Amino acid sequence: MPAAKGNADVPSAESKTAAATAGGVQSLERAFDLLERMADAGGEVGLSELSGSSGLPLPTIHRLMRTLVACGYVRQQPNRRYALGPRLIRLGESSARLLGTWARPYLARLVEETGETANMALLDGDEVVYVAQVPSRHSMRMFTEVGRRVLPHSTGVGKALLATTPPDEVRALLARTGMPAATAKTITTPDAFLEALHLVRETGYAVDDNEQEMGVRCLAVSVPDSPTAAAISISGPAGRVTDEATQEIVPVLKEVAADLSAALASTDGT
Repeated sequence: MPAAKGNADVPSAESKTAAATAGGVQSLERAFDLLERMADAGGEVGLSELSGSSGLPLPTIHRLMRTLVACGYVRQQPNRRYALGPRLIRLGESSARLLGTWARPYLARLVEETGETANMALLDGDEVVYVAQVPSRHSMRMFTEVGRRVLPHSTGVGKALLATTPPDEVRALLARTGMPAATAKTITTPDAFLEALHLVRETGYAVDDNEQEMGVRCLAVSVPDSPTAAAISISGPAGRVTDEATQEIVPVLKEVAADLSAALASTDGT
C-alpha cells in the first residue's frame, strides 16, 4: 500500500500568516524609506530617481507610491514627479511637540546648572523652529516663544543645526531665504556664514553674539544622533553670558545634549 503523501509542500495557516506579516512589515519599511529619500532629495523626486537611490524595481516603487498618494502622504505633480504630501505636516507638528515635551526635563537641568534660559530647536525646511523652552529664574531673562520660526543664519541653534551640512547645500538654503540683518552684528554673506560653521565644527559649539537681538548672547550645540536635526541652547544677557562663562556653560550643554540623545534613542523614551 503506497504511503500517504505529506503536506510538506503546502503552507500552513500559521506560515501564511507569518509570511503576510513579514511582507507587510517589509512594505512599511520600504514606504518609510522612500519618504525619507524624498525628504533628502528636497521633497520632490521622480520614480527613476527613487529606483536608482533605493535599488528597488520600478513596479515595486510605483505600487508603494500609489498607496502613499491614496493616503495623502505623497502627491503626484502635474509633471508626473512625486512630492511629499500635506498629511505629513500634521505628523511632523505632533512629533515636534512630543520631542519638545521629552526635552523639557533636560532643558530644566540646563537652567539649573547655568542659570540661563534653555531652548530646543529643530530645522524645519529652511527655517529654525523652537519646540521647547524653560525660562531662567533671573528677573532679566530671555524669552523665545515656542513655535517661533527664525532664519538659521542669525541664530546659534541655526549654526549648530547646519554645521555639518555640505557647503553647497548651505549656499542653496541661504539663496532661498536671503540673509536679512536682524542687528548690526548679523552675518549677511554666505562666505562669512560658512566660516562661522567651520568654527562650530572646530569648537563643537555655536555662538549667537548679538546677531539676533542686541544685548543677547546664545550658546548652542546639536543633539547627536537625534531622529531629526535638533539643537539645544542657552540664551541670556551678554553681560552674563561672557567668554569666561562660556567656558563653564559649553561642557554642560554638551553633556545634556548627549544625555538627551541617549534618551531619544532608548526604547521607552525615558
